[in-house]
This record gives sequence, structure tokens and C-alpha cells, in this order.
Amino acid sequence: MDTKTILDEFRATGADLEEHFILSSELHSPVFLQKALLYQYPARVEKLCKALAEKVRAAIDPLPEVIVSPAIGSLIPGCETSKWLGIPSMFTEREGGTFRLRRNFHLEKG
Repeated sequence: MDTKTILDEFRATGADLEEHFILSSELHSPVFLQKALLYQYPARVEKLCKALAEKVRAAIDPLPEVIVSPAIGSLIPGCETSKWLGIPSMFTEREGGTFRLRRNFHLEKG
């Protein structure tokens, strides 16, 4: 899936916002993709995450053992992408300004 097709999915849901944004990194941007607006449409999310899983499958051998995504904004695509890869999904949460695995998630070293 190419960049234009991906952006078209965001545009179709009104999730491509154009203003002046100060990002959490403190960088400035004239565009912001509001993922939550896209997440209202599971079929679109499924389409995008299936395409992402296909890219991962083509680029990484062997496949990762698990997908780990940051909460809250990436819980849905992390889970959906892991579904297409056939691997587990976990998420991190901010704790004291640092992303950490919580909720009894555990990764073995290596």
C-alpha cells in the first residue's frame, strides 16, 4: 500500500488535520493525523494494518515474536497488526514519563 492510499484512508474519515500543531516531541507540524477519528472505522483500520503486516512479513525474517505498541494511541493498530501476523500483542504505558510494560506483561530477554 502506498503513502497516497494510506493518507486517503485518513482523509476519508476527517482524520487528517491541517493547522499549526505542537507535537509531544515539541516539534511543530502543519499536519496531524488524528488516529482516533480513523479508529471509528474498523474496516479501514483492518485494511491498513493488514497492509502493514504484509510489509513486516516481507521485510523481517524471522517474524517478531510479539508486537509491542504504546498505549493509548496505538493499542488498536498493534492488536490488529499482530492478528494478521499471527503473533501476540502487548502494550506499554507511561509510568513516570517512561514507557513500561505493565499489567503482568512479560518479555524474555533476547
